Amino acid sequence: MNPFHIPGIKIGHATNEANHTGCTVMLCPEGAVGSVDVRGPGPGTRETALLAPDRPMHKVNAVVLTGGSAFGLAAADGVVRYLSERGYGHVTPIRPVPIVTAAVVYDLFLSQGEVFPDADMGYAACLAASEVNIAQGNVGAGAGVTVGKWAAPKHMPMKGGFGLSSMAYGELVVTAMAVVNAIGDIVNADGSVLAGARAPDGAWLAKDKPLRFMPSSEPPQWGTNTTLVIVATNARLTKVDAYRLAQRAHDGLAIAVRPAHMTHEGDTAFALATGQIEADFDLAANMAVETVAEAIRNGVRHADSVGSILGLAD
Repeated sequence: MNPFHIPGIKIGHATNEANHTGCTVMLCPEGAVGSVDVRGPGPGTRETALLAPDRPMHKVNAVVLTGGSAFGLAAADGVVRYLSERGYGHVTPIRPVPIVTAAVVYDLFLSQGEVFPDADMGYAACLAASEVNIAQGNVGAGAGVTVGKWAAPKHMPMKGGFGLSSMAYGELVVTAMAVVNAIGDIVNADGSVLAGARAPDGAWLAKDKPLRFMPSSEPPQWGTNTTLVIVATNARLTKVDAYRLAQRAHDGLAIAVRPAHMTHEGDTAFALATGQIEADFDLAANMAVETVAEAIRNGVRHADSVGSILGLAD
């Protein structure tokens, strides 16, 4: 079995390589339950209020992660069109209405704000979606993201990216995907820096600045950094359980990103459950923490350099 495979879940990317931007879609099987936990103070999102645990709507058709900041939310329109053409969505007296939620990262530094993901790109990501898509790095919403910006502009960031990870325990499968555009450094399981701010000699700046604070530096502009996460499982969960799973996904984010949930970020975690098996919630949640942290690390491990911004993959 593909280690990233949950039956019915499809992942697709559309990437503008010339302008370093793109979008990523996760298409859900019929009946998938979803929720979200937004902890970053500067998020850019669509339909997240509908996924709150106290709202009666609990089924989700797709989740979109996209570059382009608020402009890139237009990519979700293409996903709605794709699903509508195929008859998917919440049944209403007139026609099914696809339930598509989305979140953005700010990648305008590399695109120079000239090109944004749009509805056509969202539609293309759906057409490219597959149950066996394991592309990582500079693809989709990970095309133009960076990490280790807590010491910018004096010190250069490193390239972030799109990452995947999966874990199985018997029949239970938990998969995570992440778009890594963090102010903070990305760290290994032992806390050592994997990718982040570097001193002029190439050493990790956090060695001398363990609090990752530069009092003489201009703070990052509000809302220009974000790590986005989707965690999916084949377990049967209620919407409240899905919300709790999204909360636990942030534990994985905080393990892999130092610091996380900064004032200038929009960190957002979605959770989806396809309901194919009965499973213990706490086991699924513990697996989610591990897979989210590893998906974030994989996002930078597979990132290629862009210009002077160094990526670990090359």
